[in-house]
Amino acid sequence: MFSGAMVAVVTPFKDGMIDETALRDLVEFQIAGGTDAIVPCGTTGESATLSHNEHHQVIDIVVDAVAGRVPVIAGTGSNNTAESIRLTQHAKDVGADGVLLITPYYNKPSQEGLYQHFKAIAESVDIPNILYNVPGRTSVDLLAETVGRLAELPNIVGIKEATASMRRASEIIACCGDDFALLSGDDFTFFPQMCVGGRGVISVTANIAPSLISGIYDAFVGGEFAKAQKLHHRLQKLCSTLFIETNPAPVKTAVAMMGKIEEGLRLPLAPLTPEHRDYLAQVLREYELI
Repeated sequence: MFSGAMVAVVTPFKDGMIDETALRDLVEFQIAGGTDAIVPCGTTGESATLSHNEHHQVIDIVVDAVAGRVPVIAGTGSNNTAESIRLTQHAKDVGADGVLLITPYYNKPSQEGLYQHFKAIAESVDIPNILYNVPGRTSVDLLAETVGRLAELPNIVGIKEATASMRRASEIIACCGDDFALLSGDDFTFFPQMCVGGRGVISVTANIAPSLISGIYDAFVGGEFAKAQKLHHRLQKLCSTLFIETNPAPVKTAVAMMGKIEEGLRLPLAPLTPEHRDYLAQVLREYELI
């Protein structure tokens, strides 16, 4: 159902509030760059520091700005199952095409707890669900066998897998079958994961270079494997640079350096160190992005 080069879009702030104008402009930049889906309110969108009203506002704006041109997959996950159901219901009500559901952080549920959490959401709101596994942030790992159980539920259609393990990617495909969308959660593993059966990426780097990220996908599905491989290697330095500090601090700084948003992170995230800021600017110049 969902495939291609997708962006985990940043949330722009102005005077501490959601910058609606900038957010709408980012949507246009992404669509012009060939992005296949917009994912608001993910980790890169600083969902953890958005109020519920702001969370609703960001999804409302993105759905309206996209106007059906590409799918909108709204981040609605939480470590509170009831809260995630409420956020998911709102996303459906305003016209999102799907939702992205993070594994419950901090609680550290068992595999059965994870299964029951996602099952409850899937059965409460009739909208396509994409699971999101990123153990480095949540301290819990959604194993392939559990993903396989969840894939049997009609509304659960894919997973954003961010362990960077090709073994895990292969296990998920073996457990879930060809109809289940395996999406990379790491720009570094976008191309390699497609080689074992992945369907695309939910990308951080696409915030600043959407045409390069979409170019990898388009080349790959068009049978131009050498071209896709070349683009993959070309982007490695840029991708690495966007993780010199905790995401989304580097990418938001980069988008601001490109003149598309005002700089602004919410605590507990802090601005880049001067050394990292200088290095980021140097790399952006190398890629002719500023």
